[in-house]
Amino acid sequence: MKLLIISDIHGNKEALDAVMAVLHDDAICLGDLVDYGPSPGECIDLLREQDILTIRGNHDNAVAFEMECGCGYEYKHLSIATRKYTRDILNDTQMDFLRKLPMNHERIENEVKLYFTHGSPLSFYDYIKPDTPEETVKEYIEEVDADFIFIGHSHIPFTRKVGDVTLINPGSVGQPRDGDIRASCAVFDTDTLQAELIRVEYDMEAVFDKIRKNMPHADELISILKRGK
Repeated sequence: MKLLIISDIHGNKEALDAVMAVLHDDAICLGDLVDYGPSPGECIDLLREQDILTIRGNHDNAVAFEMECGCGYEYKHLSIATRKYTRDILNDTQMDFLRKLPMNHERIENEVKLYFTHGSPLSFYDYIKPDTPEETVKEYIEEVDADFIFIGHSHIPFTRKVGDVTLINPGSVGQPRDGDIRASCAVFDTDTLQAELIRVEYDMEAVFDKIRKNMPHADELISILKRGK
């Protein structure tokens, strides 16, 4: 089975449509559907309508429960401003969807244990990056019995082996932060146990138009998408 792994959509429906066109049998979203982007409601609706298992991200939690997202200083003002925009346009059904998202998910495929979460198994605020010290990673994952752990949050795609566990981050669908402006996702083959990191082009100008018409801090939000970081 080819399992499409997506994360950190951040209201970018055009990017979400592009990655959903990648060949797959099933899909899982690792969270952060909202904030920063102009179309959070449409993104939620697509995941609901296609019954895609979705994990709660820190931004989903912040919008759903009117809490801080735990963002770094550089993006905090944007998260606050776009959170108000997001809450204003989401309907009750979409808000209820965010409130009910699980913190993690476990499953077994072909006798292999898979674990899905947003940041780390301990918290959706934790960042695991390609260069996070191995000892720190081990502290984050030591309580989890899994062969593969799928994480998002950092917006940086990578695969990494730590001890007996393979970590896979599909990168960000709607807010790449690794310098590549294309939407990012991963496909995990449950038969071969191989993950392919995939980049997909999408209609960025359509997103820019929506941001200019509807969102605060439009120039800054567009600049981030144009830089991919």
